[in-house]
Amino acid sequence: MAPNVTVDELAENLHQTLDLQKLALEKGRYLVYPDKKYPELEYFEHKDRGLRGDPKKASLYDNATKVFDVTPHIGTEIHGIQLSQLTEQQKDDLALLVAERGVVFFRDQDINVDQGLEFGKSFGPLHVHATFGHPPGYPEVHVVYFDEKSPREYLNNTSAADGWHTDVSYEEQPASVTLLKMDIVPPTGGDTLWASGYAAYDRLSPAWQKFLEGLQAKHSGQRQFDEAHANNHVVRRDHVESIHPIVRTHPVTGWKSLYVQPVFTTDIVGLSKHESDAVLNFLYAHINGGYDFQVRLKWETNTVAIWDNRVTFHNPIFDYLDVGRRHGWRVTPQGEKPYFDPNSKSKKQDEQAKKSNK
Repeated sequence: MAPNVTVDELAENLHQTLDLQKLALEKGRYLVYPDKKYPELEYFEHKDRGLRGDPKKASLYDNATKVFDVTPHIGTEIHGIQLSQLTEQQKDDLALLVAERGVVFFRDQDINVDQGLEFGKSFGPLHVHATFGHPPGYPEVHVVYFDEKSPREYLNNTSAADGWHTDVSYEEQPASVTLLKMDIVPPTGGDTLWASGYAAYDRLSPAWQKFLEGLQAKHSGQRQFDEAHANNHVVRRDHVESIHPIVRTHPVTGWKSLYVQPVFTTDIVGLSKHESDAVLNFLYAHINGGYDFQVRLKWETNTVAIWDNRVTFHNPIFDYLDVGRRHGWRVTPQGEKPYFDPNSKSKKQDEQAKKSNK
């Protein structure tokens, strides 16, 4: 792995917008790890802009050249719109669309990192990671960079099925609508999978649904903290775990979603380890085997994915490390503290009710 470059070495690149694609091509892994501590994250009241969205999403659909659903349950692709030029109404409509469809894809995007930060801030406070490196001067930006020199110890000791996760779910107020732009892709491989938490819940039997509702699980970032200590990186905040409902309600759609995953969920509150492991392993296998509620994105240069971390799981596929490098950047707004509303409906229930009322 290429050594980390210093802020001084990159100072000349810091005028106006930092070109992260150029840095990756020229420097390789260019992240910095400042010796800086941050205060603990403070609670905020989240106002989801999707609540202002137009159910018809006319501001998006009427200005796009093509819109299509990639699969029945998750994933929509929009052509002919630049995210760097969205109006406030289009952002509202996009927030609603992402809440309903889980993830939305855009090709050939010119949005740069500064525009990405402004975009993200309009959806909520941007998360600054407690342990990861970041581009110099951009602590809110999470960089994805892997190549043939990247360490493989973790990948060699896990299954690809173990990679399903929702970002920073160990925070009290985890990620909400999230933007990732990929600007360097290998000639083949490096796809990303998303799975619908709505459909994952709906695919469970009523008995399982009733059993899970009201249960809570612990989400921990300890592994990331341990990695930081092992690499002599500063852990910028002390908070490492939170308790969240296993079934959560989305504040815009009102739909129930499964909310556990193997990367950060560690155990179920109130169950013995044997019971907790049995339930979680069943749910992980349920998510991993849910081919009928997953979507797979083949990245192209300058493709952007925008997804709702509250109601989806995603899994990057590391099949390209002998083929080429892959680089992108992500901004991660935070949302509300996860909650379960016992009066909420599942997506399937809500859609059936609307059909019967027509």
